[in-house]
Amino acid sequence: MHFVFVSYNYSPDFKSPQDWITRINIYAGSLACLAQTDTVTRVEQIGYEGEYMHNGIRYCFTNFPDKKSKFQGQLNRFVKQLNPDVVVVHGLHYPLQVLQLSLTLGKSVKIIAQNHAEKPFTGIKKYVQLVADNYISAYFFASKAMGLDWVKKGNLKSPAKIQEVMEISSVFSSMGKELARQKTNITGKPVFLWVGRLNENKDPLNVVKAFLQYATVKPAAKLYMLYHTEELLDQINELLNSAINKDAIQLIGKVPHQELLYWYNSADFFISGSFYEGSGTAVCEAMSCGCVPVVTNIFSFRTITDNGNCGILYEAGSETALLNALIQTDQLDLKEKQEQCLQYFKEELSFEAIAVKMHDIAHSL
Repeated sequence: MHFVFVSYNYSPDFKSPQDWITRINIYAGSLACLAQTDTVTRVEQIGYEGEYMHNGIRYCFTNFPDKKSKFQGQLNRFVKQLNPDVVVVHGLHYPLQVLQLSLTLGKSVKIIAQNHAEKPFTGIKKYVQLVADNYISAYFFASKAMGLDWVKKGNLKSPAKIQEVMEISSVFSSMGKELARQKTNITGKPVFLWVGRLNENKDPLNVVKAFLQYATVKPAAKLYMLYHTEELLDQINELLNSAINKDAIQLIGKVPHQELLYWYNSADFFISGSFYEGSGTAVCEAMSCGCVPVVTNIFSFRTITDNGNCGILYEAGSETALLNALIQTDQLDLKEKQEQCLQYFKEELSFEAIAVKMHDIAHSL
């Protein structure tokens, strides 16, 4: 079967295939595994034009004049010329483009739309999504519950097309903590890790408040916070400066992505405070290294943690709920949970597992 993955997004800042492939490595790994059983082509729109083969995937970088338009007929005709059996469209916010694509491809080619954290449209765009739904054979959502929410809100007609397929995985793997901590110089018992933006959706303020309370009863515990945006950094510093145990939290800031391997493997637990995530890259990466998640009870995190069996879920935005979750970590068999995380990651969240799901769903359409 020939899979063609296409994006209507234009990313002109990327000027070379290598840079782009590095940018999407947490997604492309699944396609490389899929290429072992099927033909895989990915059509991209960046600041480069030409073809490039990598890990069995044929990348077609196009540069059509209408790339910024809602009417990308040249791109759609290019996709048709590739003779696909299945076309996977990245994102659910391109219903108008999907309608045009369907008319171009004809009825024999199946279209799958993959959610990438988009939320349902409202107003007139909602009804365009409903019309486009008639021409889409399946939807990939990181969590089936997320897809069902689209049905509940009236943007999709039926739950029958909703398929649970993670959009991303992890390029990291487990390694010995002693070796990892030689790189990070982490100390603490236990060690907690935060990786993410310091914005309101990630809710780092609630995490800091709850952890400072936890550290009063568990003074050996440490939280290390890695972040690449600083929206709420001033408020976090205010909280720490007024706390008698402020050293329990270490603000590390930005580190190169490849070095996260050592941070995830140095930590015992991973904390997230997110109110919403399309999937959860950092949680997935943490679990691939055996780092046990303590995360909010949202759709995507339920899926990633096997409904909390691989960690602890708590109510988003609740300082009390997070404090109770942190206290619960003391009762866990840490080694057992770490092994459970690694096993679940391999079976459900790895590149290989995602590729198998894509293959099986597409062949069933």
